[in-house]
Formats: sequence, C-alpha cells, structure tokens
Amino acid sequence: MTTTINTIESGLFNVPAEVATLRGRVADFLEKHVYPVERDLLAGGEEGTRILTELEALAKQAGLWALGHPQNLGGGGLSMLDYAYVNEVIGRSEPATQVFGTTTLQTVLMMDAVATEEQRQRWILPSVAGELRMAFAMTEPGVSSSDPTQFTTNARLDGDSWVLNGRKWFISAADRSAATIVMCRTEGDDVPVHEAFSMIIVPRQTLGYNIVRDVEVMGMHGVMAGHFEIEFKDARVPATSILGERGKGFQLAQRRLGPGRIFHCMRWLGASQRAFDYLCQRANSRLLNGKPLAERQLIQKFVFDSYQEIMASRLLVLNAAAKLDAGDEARVELSSIKVHCASTVANVLDRAMQVYGAEGMSNLLPLEAMFREARFGRIVDGPDEAHIQRVAKRILRSYSNGDGWDFGEH
Repeated sequence: MTTTINTIESGLFNVPAEVATLRGRVADFLEKHVYPVERDLLAGGEEGTRILTELEALAKQAGLWALGHPQNLGGGGLSMLDYAYVNEVIGRSEPATQVFGTTTLQTVLMMDAVATEEQRQRWILPSVAGELRMAFAMTEPGVSSSDPTQFTTNARLDGDSWVLNGRKWFISAADRSAATIVMCRTEGDDVPVHEAFSMIIVPRQTLGYNIVRDVEVMGMHGVMAGHFEIEFKDARVPATSILGERGKGFQLAQRRLGPGRIFHCMRWLGASQRAFDYLCQRANSRLLNGKPLAERQLIQKFVFDSYQEIMASRLLVLNAAAKLDAGDEARVELSSIKVHCASTVANVLDRAMQVYGAEGMSNLLPLEAMFREARFGRIVDGPDEAHIQRVAKRILRSYSNGDGWDFGEH
C-alpha cells in the first residue's frame, strides 16, 4: 500500500522545504525497508531482532537516526515543530520508532537537563547512538499511578551507596536495558511529599535487581513488547547514581512525561493517517452488490469523521509543538492532545478494520496490531480522566481569576 504523506502547505503551519524532503526520505525508507518485514518485527524472536538490528544500521547510514535528539548529543537536532512533521511519518509503523532510534528521546531529554558529565558519557551518549537502552520505572503494583505520592519503593543512603527496596511493574524493555531509572522515595516524612522522591539509576546487573515476570499486554509480542515487573531487594548502587538533586523526582518526571505525551501524539497521527489510507482505498475498491463501498453513506460518514478527527488532532499537536519551541510549558495543550489523539487513532483504526471485515481482524494486515497498540493511548503517560480534569481545572481557574480564556493567545 502506497504511503500518503499529508502536508499543510498554507495557513498557520508551513512545512519547511528541508523538512518536507526529510519526511519524504523517511516515507521512502518505510516503503522499501520496514513495511515488507513489519510482520517479522511484530512477531519478534531471534529473526525479528536480527532484522531490527539490520534496519537500525541502514537508518544510521541513511542519516535518518535519532532525528529529534539534540545535535550536541549526536542527534538530528530538529525543533519540536519540525520533529512533529517527521515523527508523524515514523508513527505510521510502530516498529519504526525503534528502527529510527526515536524511543529514547524523552528519557534523554529528561536526563540531559540534570546529568553529571559521568552520567552523560556512560548513559546518555550511548543511548542516543543506539548502543544501549534505559528503562524508566514509576508504576507500582497496588498503587494508583495518577497519585504517585503513594509510591512505596524507597532508597536509603548508606555511606556512599543508595540501597533500594520495592517493586515496579509495566516497565518497558527492562530485560534489554543497560539500566533502569527508578522513581523512589529518598526523604522522610518531615519534608513535603512532592519533595520526598528522587530518581536513581540502577544498572541491570546490580545485585538485588530482579525481573519478576514479563506481564503480557494485549497479546503483543515482537520488538516492541516486553513490559516487566521488577523487584529491588537491597539493591545497592553508588551515591553518584542519583539523577539530579535529591527530592526533585517529581520535577524530573514532568520533564519526561510532558515531551513524552507529544511524542506519542505525533506517532498516533501517523498511525491514524495510515489507517485512513487503508480505509479509503478499501472503500473505493471493495464491491458490494456491484457497487463500491464508497457509495454507501455509512462508509462516507466513516471517511468524514476520520478526516475531521485527524485534522483536528494534527492542528492541536502542531500548535502544542510550536508553543514548546517558544518556551511555553503548554500544559493545557499537552493534556488536551494526549486525550484527543488517543481517541482519534483508536476511532480511525476501528473504522478501517470494520470495512475490511474479518481480514481487518487478522494478521494479514497491520491494522489489528496497530489497534492493540493504540489502546495504550488512553492509559500511557497519564489516563484520560486525569488529563481531562487537569485541563478543566486550569481553564476554570483562569475564569475564576477574571482572566477568561483567549483562544487566540492560548
């Protein structure tokens, strides 16, 4: 299926010529190298890993590796807005996020802001280069992650070492990561709870770092799968393993989660657009009682709703990206796009699968795997409910203060 690359050429957002060229190169790479082996990548195993390694090397040779990472760290140095234009193309295939080295970006941005030079050399630069991965551990069994002040994993300073105890789960790629960044309580009850947590880097081979199990999620396998429950039992690491300052864990988490939300949304735009391609091409080609599905009003409504949702999501994402580039925290915008884009990708995929019937549910097409991945959207980096409440509170507070809400300004 030929990739359709949609570009806004007028209005609020114009794609720079060099970025448009880069988008085209990424799309060509997907067509030639990723789509033909996508099913193998999704199946995983030794063959999937071998193919992924080869594709990563090809992407590096083509100058398409880590395009959104800071230039001083070895990345492409794209602005947030330019990266949105490129990342929506990458997002058309979930394995492509690994092929092009995008998966480490939000962790790298968080770490680089506070890392020591030793941490930068040992963890950050190799991560950008694709030589190692870093897992990130926040979520805990039995604790609502919407209120992370309840986390019980803790670390105590014993001489020149931190000693960690506790459990985390749904930790992606923990088995193949060189280290895990652990959100844990380091301070006592005598400090405000939002100043009681820190982040500590725990190398995978640390004694007392144990993988309890791989929690299978949505029946997914392959190069993107692997969500682990891990245990820290008197896991001892040097005191220098702390990331940033003591008690600043929540501030650091926001440095990761904020950009992470827009990166997800960029990719969901790509998945939505690919599903839209499938939907429209099927509508035109499939005959029912001698006429194409495209002549059926219900199918036309599928196309209309999907177009409208994708375009609205895209403009919301580009607006948020532009605000981030301008130095705005864009908290309302980031929470809003997180909810809207997660809904859009699920809706468009659902319609595309519907017009393909049984074939759409099978592994003969990428839609069912994309649909399972899309369901993560309403949970990952904060559930919809938390973001909806957050946006509403901020807007209502603005009205309460007598400021109202200027859509032109915001």
